[in-house]
Amino acid sequence: MPMEISGSYGCRTNYVEQLQAEREKTEKVEKGENDDRAADNFPVPKDEYISSEKSDVKPSGLYRVGQDEDGNKKIFFDKPEKEKCTADTDKVDLEIRKLKEKRQQLMQQIKAAKDDETARKLEKELVQVENELSQKDNDAYRRQNTLFS
Repeated sequence: MPMEISGSYGCRTNYVEQLQAEREKTEKVEKGENDDRAADNFPVPKDEYISSEKSDVKPSGLYRVGQDEDGNKKIFFDKPEKEKCTADTDKVDLEIRKLKEKRQQLMQQIKAAKDDETARKLEKELVQVENELSQKDNDAYRRQNTLFS
């Protein structure tokens, strides 16, 4: 069953007519046949250099124009101040050192233990210390917990 849609729905002219009108406008502009009103609608973009002296704004870059000993213009490069950064891993190293000392003490206590129950408790504690040590005694953990200043 064919349907017919009627109504303007805000369209003033046909789409083809709109395209034709736009083509004619662009052709006139390209040929130079435009009048003063068309020139007002299409301003010509211009780039303009404004020196830092006229604009009263300090240059934001590291390069600046100056004069050398002979009075000739020269471009100077202003080097930024070098920042010194120190990495401190002392806290991590101390933590790892304490874990290793605790592991040594637990091993000695296990060897010296007379009771099996205390030896099992010490072995459980030793396993926990070794797990923590294996997580912390690596480069990734050191990098992650390094203090930079």
